[in-house]
Amino acid sequence: MIARSRIAVDIGGTFTDVTVMDVATGAVTFGKALSTPENLADGVFAAIERAGTAPSTAEFVIHGSTVAINAILERKGAQTALITTEGFRDVYEIGRINRPDSFNLFFRKHVPLVARDRVFEVSERMLHDGAVWKAFDEPGATTLAVDLVAAGIESVAIVFLHAYANVDHENRMREILLATDPQLFVTASHDVSREYREYERTSTTVANAYVGPRVSRYIEDLDQRLRAGAFAGELLIMQSSGGLCDVATAKSQCIQMLESGPAAGVVGASVLAAGLDTQDLICFDMGGTTAKACVLQDGIANLSPDFFVGGYNEGLAIRIPVLDIKEVGTGGGSIAWIDEAGGLHVGPQSAGASPGPACYGRGGTHPTVTDAHLVLGRLSPERFADGRLHLDAAAAERAIRTQIAEPLGIELAAAAEGIVAIATTQMAYAVRTVSTERGLDPRDFVLIAYGGAGPMQAVDVARELAVRDVVIPVAPGHFSAYGMLTADLRREYARTFVAPLKAATLAAAIAQRYDELAAEAAAWLASTGIVAADVTYERAADIRYHGQEHAVTIPIPTALDAPDAEQAIKAAFDAQYLQRYGHNAPEEPAEFVAARVSVVGTLNKPRPPMLLSGDSDPTEALIERRPVRFTAGAPVQTAIYDRARLNAGMTFAGPAMIEEPGSLTCVPPGVEVLVNPYGHLILTVEEA
Repeated sequence: MIARSRIAVDIGGTFTDVTVMDVATGAVTFGKALSTPENLADGVFAAIERAGTAPSTAEFVIHGSTVAINAILERKGAQTALITTEGFRDVYEIGRINRPDSFNLFFRKHVPLVARDRVFEVSERMLHDGAVWKAFDEPGATTLAVDLVAAGIESVAIVFLHAYANVDHENRMREILLATDPQLFVTASHDVSREYREYERTSTTVANAYVGPRVSRYIEDLDQRLRAGAFAGELLIMQSSGGLCDVATAKSQCIQMLESGPAAGVVGASVLAAGLDTQDLICFDMGGTTAKACVLQDGIANLSPDFFVGGYNEGLAIRIPVLDIKEVGTGGGSIAWIDEAGGLHVGPQSAGASPGPACYGRGGTHPTVTDAHLVLGRLSPERFADGRLHLDAAAAERAIRTQIAEPLGIELAAAAEGIVAIATTQMAYAVRTVSTERGLDPRDFVLIAYGGAGPMQAVDVARELAVRDVVIPVAPGHFSAYGMLTADLRREYARTFVAPLKAATLAAAIAQRYDELAAEAAAWLASTGIVAADVTYERAADIRYHGQEHAVTIPIPTALDAPDAEQAIKAAFDAQYLQRYGHNAPEEPAEFVAARVSVVGTLNKPRPPMLLSGDSDPTEALIERRPVRFTAGAPVQTAIYDRARLNAGMTFAGPAMIEEPGSLTCVPPGVEVLVNPYGHLILTVEEA
């Protein structure tokens, strides 16, 4: 059978979304099924079936999953050991001793994925320049390998001091381990990070080893089940950097999948931005478990070299290239609860897909954000999820009344409004983290909202931030999966290289490092066997003022030997530093810390069709009118529209609710709606 489609799959904490694009026409169809945590692939195939297609029709299946992040958060990884340089056994447990909240009596430091009794030392030592200071102890390493296998260890992380400068000892340790037991999953630090900072490099390597067996088995199982269904194309995996990689890379560098779903949504937003009046967007993604925020400037998202699983205060440091996304534990399934002092909270605990919110009728008893929206009249019990999941309004009311309203001594509606208001505040905080804390004003941006629950809360979040314009894309509940269809092959390479920012250094040593990284990147792209329509190389550098500890990442021009290269790079660094921290020091000398190269293999992508113009009267799309609560006070009679029947050019004002199979858009009073030529909803918030 001739391949004629591309299938994208995004597994979330509550739902698994599938978007299918016809290669010839660009037309898309969608499928959604509840995620199946006990066997994620079951949910994948159920969603593909509901999209009305089969893997046999696809040239690409593109996949993003929460399996890696969940393995860390739930502490359900492999039996893992860490091997490090003699004398450095406690680097991982000590960490950075961060204490951001100095007066918090309940502060907890990070909890390592590998306990100290599974951290082992080998006699060897490299210097910072890669010179061997102490020879590798092969007999001791061999004995250790035998002991680890006998102890039932499944996965091993190897982190030797300064291995970013010389990989020989780590490679030899890996050879010994695999010779002892070829079934071991082994991660050497130089495979995931060629940058200095021993704790971050150790934490990243351990995390990859910890999730590696589970993730690689999942990817292999999914690939085999796809092949059993006559799939003859390429399985591609979404990475946290916003690019795609091949299966072989994903199975060895599983940690790159941590934020694959949120990254896909940002990539989709960057493509959508090209058709809007502005390319400065705040991406707001709210699903069933979490809400995410990211900023696009000129249609481009910042790439951060660091990520903290569980948050900066107590989380584990992961040093991989990841889109600068802030995540909070607030989604449609987030549980509302009251603390010992009588304070109302929402999340981070989630009802997930099983049992789900109380209104799902699957055994859940805790009140959630979704239950609150149902009590406020915003959701239709009969048409939720395209009618496949009937909502139990009585169960939602019972959960909120007994666990929130009665303990607080307030009315049911007030309790539901309080849950929604707290969720809105928490999500607005996520947006401020990637905007205000980066020196950006949210009022200068357009908010694009997606995810199954994003359009429901978008206007509330926009008002909290004083943002005037909101965009709800076509099929927002499947937008991250759609974003995967717009992504390209991509991989990042970085190398620690400390050198003064001088013209002579740029033209010689630094240029050589970029050439070496570009050669590695080109070799990887060739190894995938996938033909790209175009190949580009993006260069960046970590730069700091001389004497500082931390650096700022800026793009680097191609012509490092140009007469004004030094001045141009220094000026760009000073400007970025000023925006980030509110001050800079142009008169101070700067230095390179790391060179970065990203290779992008552009894939041919069909252009989505425009929405046909038709009747301009929105009442043609009217389903019903019903009372809905938007703010404190009496319910307001509200028009309920079917989004599938909205034509390009239609305009109307709130109050309104716009229903579609995977999501629902809330349009409070004082908001104007325009349907643009591509079917995206443009909301103008008068009281921003």
